[in-house]
Amino acid sequence: MSEVPQNSFKGKWQNKQTNRPFVLASVMLAMFMGAIEATIVSTAMPAIVADLGGFALYSWVFSAYLLMNSVTVLIYGKLSDLFGRKPVLTFGITMFLIGSILCGFSQSMHWLIIFRLIQGFGAGAVTPIATTIVGDIYSTEERAKIQGYLSSVWGISAITGPAVGGLLIQYVSWKYVFWINVPLGLLSLAGLWLCFHENVHRKKHEIDYIGAVLLTITISVLMFVLVEGGSRFPWDSWQILSLILLALIGFTGFYLQEKRAREPIMPFSIWQQRPILIANLTSLMTGILLIGISSFLPAFVQGVMEQTPIIAGFTLTTMSIGWPIASAFSGKMMVSIGYRSTSIIGGIFLICGSLAFVTMSASFGPIWVACGSFLVGIGMGLTSTAFIVSIQSSVSWQQRGIATAANMFMRNLGNTVGAALLGGILNSRLSQYLLQNETGLAVDDANILLKAAERDELKDSVRAILQEGLTLSLHTVYYVVLAIATLSLILILLIPRNNQRTV
Repeated sequence: MSEVPQNSFKGKWQNKQTNRPFVLASVMLAMFMGAIEATIVSTAMPAIVADLGGFALYSWVFSAYLLMNSVTVLIYGKLSDLFGRKPVLTFGITMFLIGSILCGFSQSMHWLIIFRLIQGFGAGAVTPIATTIVGDIYSTEERAKIQGYLSSVWGISAITGPAVGGLLIQYVSWKYVFWINVPLGLLSLAGLWLCFHENVHRKKHEIDYIGAVLLTITISVLMFVLVEGGSRFPWDSWQILSLILLALIGFTGFYLQEKRAREPIMPFSIWQQRPILIANLTSLMTGILLIGISSFLPAFVQGVMEQTPIIAGFTLTTMSIGWPIASAFSGKMMVSIGYRSTSIIGGIFLICGSLAFVTMSASFGPIWVACGSFLVGIGMGLTSTAFIVSIQSSVSWQQRGIATAANMFMRNLGNTVGAALLGGILNSRLSQYLLQNETGLAVDDANILLKAAERDELKDSVRAILQEGLTLSLHTVYYVVLAIATLSLILILLIPRNNQRTV
């Protein structure tokens, strides 16, 4: 792997003396602000819908945020390579805070969705640029350990988000779920501007505006298809087929534009390096795997095991505990055995966790499910940290921003594709089971299993049929998850052995 020479490495950021511990704290604060947003908003959504109405728009509150986040992440990554990390991250945090403030003032679900677009527009810069800054100010040997610190942010946010959200909703208002971001963002900005100094070579740049527009159109159309396909519009409808065609045309145009642009948004040349190509493809796979676990596991714990939402949340929290623990250990492992072996061990843990979900049944209890989540968390901690370190060590400073952003974009894309793919598999399998048993029940009747009071009123025979159908359907989903985990390990094994060491 190529690494920037040490004197050049320092010259990029040491015009004045950068206070690395304070910069790291500022970066972690910015990432925490973005990470806690997902869990805290999920907790607040029932209260928000009760106040604003518009239950039919429920999913778009999340989809709007994810849409703009995915659309902008590559653009911000490239801009940070052109103009420096600090101005781009400052803009992203500022837009995120503006969107957060406006979300708290929403008077309807439509306005909330619009303001979530603004919030997501800023969020696209936060995680990739914050991670890139760490790659800039720490050497290869140091990055492995520091990336473990960054991963711990996600574990902490997963634990504190629901608790803080619940307290704010119960004792204040759901509006403060958004406004709590303001002091966190301001503190992060203060730390960046006071302690982070980079020396970016000023020259005239040619911004790839055409590429940015084509990328935005392509991803926006694709995500609309994945969110609305099969629900609002049938998959074989002319609307969905036309949008798929538009997405393909947009991507083709984007690819051709990036091949000819002098300073492309996405330099496809970096994908020619096998470690980066494999890391990005594997991140796409693990994105599908993650959404399959986090989206559908609570339904099994509540609907089939008949546990409370708190217990269901606990089974997912163990993943967020295993992730940062493994990330911390991965730093030492990469130095001693190399990032390829570290990634392979992580891939094995992903398969072990997936096997736990394939074999789970109601009699096993939530502890079995929590253990499966914990194993997946360990696998994600080992692989994701190794990927980021290897990617940032494979490129120069001028491409580190877009290379880091591309990896995170692929995981976001995996989340989006996985939500649509696995959700379709679940609904199709459950519908097929109910039809075969001639129950007269529909897929939506499975909602009753998630409400304890209504579930207890069901006839034993009806409840048994619904639980059996949900179990079989979820097992089908997790067989796909197991296949994805196996494919991830196969991809990891393709990492060249001569790229085994990080130093």
